[in-house]
Amino acid sequence: MDEMSFRTLYDVQQLLKKFGTFVHLGKRMWDIELMSIEVKRLYENGMIEKKTFINAQMVLKAEHRKEEKKEKERSK
Repeated sequence: MDEMSFRTLYDVQQLLKKFGTFVHLGKRMWDIELMSIEVKRLYENGMIEKKTFINAQMVLKAEHRKEEKKEKERSK
């Protein structure tokens, strides 16, 4: 697969969609965590390039941090 660049969670969703993977667990944090697992599996199976894997993981980690921050704000 061609190298892809990612800026948003939507971009990562589109990558997964190309492989027939649709993630919707009902909670954004869980969606992000499952997407991370799925992206890792694609990379481990040689279906995406290393750079694509790293870019996707960076977006997912950033989104995960945002969600953690939101949850902390809500619990105050």
